[in-house]
Formats: sequence, C-alpha cells, structure tokens
Amino acid sequence: MTQDLPPPRPGQPRAVLIGAGITSALTGCLLAGDGFQVVVVEAREKGAGSSSRSAAAIRQQFGTPGTVRGMIHSVRFYERFREHMRCAPGSPAVLVQNGYLFLYDRPELHEDPAAHAARWDRARERVQMQRASGLDAVAALAPAEVGARFPWIDAPRLAGATWCPTDGFLRPDLVYGEGFRRLEELGGRIVQWAPVTGAVHRGGRLAAVETARGTIAGDLFVNATNAWAPRVSRLLGGADLPVSPVKRYLYFLQRAGSLTGEQLASFPMTITARGAYCRPENADQLMAGWAHRAAAEPGFRHEDQDEVEAEYSHRAGLDNHAVRTWMELAESMPALGEFAGVSATAAGYYADTPDHNPLLGYDPRVPNLIHACGFSGHGAMQGPFTAEVVRQLAAAGPALPAVRLGPEGDVAVDLAPFRLDRSFGAPEEMVI
Repeated sequence: MTQDLPPPRPGQPRAVLIGAGITSALTGCLLAGDGFQVVVVEAREKGAGSSSRSAAAIRQQFGTPGTVRGMIHSVRFYERFREHMRCAPGSPAVLVQNGYLFLYDRPELHEDPAAHAARWDRARERVQMQRASGLDAVAALAPAEVGARFPWIDAPRLAGATWCPTDGFLRPDLVYGEGFRRLEELGGRIVQWAPVTGAVHRGGRLAAVETARGTIAGDLFVNATNAWAPRVSRLLGGADLPVSPVKRYLYFLQRAGSLTGEQLASFPMTITARGAYCRPENADQLMAGWAHRAAAEPGFRHEDQDEVEAEYSHRAGLDNHAVRTWMELAESMPALGEFAGVSATAAGYYADTPDHNPLLGYDPRVPNLIHACGFSGHGAMQGPFTAEVVRQLAAAGPALPAVRLGPEGDVAVDLAPFRLDRSFGAPEEMVI
C-alpha cells in the first residue's frame, strides 16, 4: 500500500523526515520554506519520544567554539520563535531566560581537592573561550557575587560559579506543537502511528520507506529518531551508528518552607559541583535530575520510556535516587531541604555518542540519507542549529565543510566535529 499523499509539483523535491519531535518540526519548516514537499513519519504520536520527556534546558555554555556558536544561533531563534512560526497573537513564549548557573565547590570539600581545583580553573578558561566565540553575556562569578544574586545558594561553600543570563529552559510541547502546526500551513504532512518497517532502494539510493501505514516515497530522507536512530538506520540500509540509548530520570520537588513561589519561579537552571541540577517547572515545583551510571539499552521498547525502576522511583522509601538527588541539591541550596518532598518521577532516554556531540551528516552507504541524532541530552536546545545544518546539507551535499549562521551568514561553524566518520576524541565536558 502506498500512502495517499498529494503529488509534488513538477520538479519539486520530496523530503521524508523520520521521527516527529522537535528536530523534525524545526527542520521540516526550513525545508518546506526552501520548496521541499515534506512528510514527517512517526511511529507513535507527535512528541512521543525524547521531546516530551526532556528537562528542555537550553544553554550556550559549551566546551567547544563551534557548539557555542551553534547554541547562540539556537537561543536567538527561540527568542523569535513566535515570529518564525507565525504564532497567534498573545501565544506564550517557548523560551524562559532565567539563566544557567554552574556551581563549583571549594576543593577541600571533596575527596580529590586537586581535581576539583582543576575543574574550576578549566571553567574559567572556558568562559574566556565562550566570550571569544561571541557569548558576551557569560561570566565567572566569585562566591560573594553568587550570594548577592542568588541568596538561596550556600555561597561560602563555593570556589565560584559560571553564569549566563540568556540561557534558561524551553517549553517543549509548545515548540513541537507550534512547529508542526506551521509545517502543515506550509504544506507539510505528518503521518502518525506509522513505524518504519523497511526501505525501497533504486540505483543505490533510498527511494521510499515502508511503514505500517504504507510506503512513502522521497528524494531526501532524514533520520531524526535520536535514541531509535541506530535501528532505523539499519532498516534503511544505512551505517551502524555509535548511539547508545541510556535511561535517565527527572524528579519534581514540591515547594514548602521559606522560599516563596515568586523566588522559585525565578530560579535559574542550577547545576551543583557533582552534577545534580534543577530548574523551576512552575511557582510550586522544581524539576530536578542527576545522571547515574547506566548501561545502554539498544533494544528498548517505546513502553520502556515510562518504566521507572524501584531504585529510581520517589515511591521507593527514602533510600533511592530521587531522595539522593534532592539531598544533593539541598547541600548547595539549603532552602530546598525544607521542601515537602518529591511528588513525581518521569523517565526517558538520552541518545549518547562517545564524545557527547551529535551525529549530523550524510550516511556513507545511502547517499540521500541524512542522520540528525545522538544529541546526548541536548536535542531540544540544539534543535534550531540542527535544522539549519540539515537545511544547508540538503542544499549543498555531503561535501559541505561548514554551516553558515547569523543574519548575514557571517558566522561559520566547522561541521567536522559532528560528522559521522569523525574520530571520537575528548568528550564534551559540559554534559549533565
């Protein structure tokens, strides 16, 4: 059975995007604007994967100049999201710019003081690199400055912090919801409950994808399935992708005690020296998380996204990861110790690569297949940058050396650190 899609105009290229999350919503709009007939294919419903299970934080504080520049582009895009997507007057903003605050403890508070002292030294060096890369707003703060700006933080325990006020967090349901609305206005089509089951090749190229709802033909194909990307690539005859699906958990802490709702709502995304993090979900809840050692689950099912193991559930007594995350945050922010407790647990999958940078480029076996995946927890924030990379790859082909950003195209980001065939070197340090 072939999907009953409107025929393209004579000479109009067809793009098939697999996976209906933030990446496809934003990429689809750009490709449709460039004249493609766009079809998005989704195994479940829109946003059913990582996009709806993300902390959706967004920052420009990364460890390499190219990623910093790409994230400056993403923040600027989200600042003007309602204009880009022609949203209705009065629609809510998708970006909340409460800032991003990385805390660094005094070295003597940790078992390896030298290592923690070195981390703070590297953090200050990164601030200089980030500023040289165009992120003028970022700064290294002394403990007294942290205490003055954020009185709920135990500033005397700090060596310092790095801070960027234009960072913050997203409302992901609005991003993909408005993105797909705009894509349909541009003539795009979203086919849901249509998992990919196979592929049709002609002349060494991908001609169509076979789905549970029929065959969908195209000229360009984009694998934007993130944690599912390796299995989708295999179904399409593509390369083995170095992407590892790893379970992660989010917790919701219920406000109580001395902090007011107004104070809580103004919290920046805050990361402790040991990597626990939190940001406001609303005036009465903090969303929190803390990465843990976890084995990759390459054969996970869709249903596994919502399965919470006992050790990580807030319902499992007091000796669990939820409570440990809460207590770790309270070490740096004592007022959080007064909270009423953890009210809910959510789960989903990171799609990790060996260096925590995404895979953005053409498949070496299938010349008209682009992979945009492996975001290592950064997919929502990197969405606008990813969409622009795919757009320029679609126009220029696999030999494209760099993507051009900025209103005048005056900012170049080398694509070598994101290509599928790169040598995986030192990992991105700024991963939580």
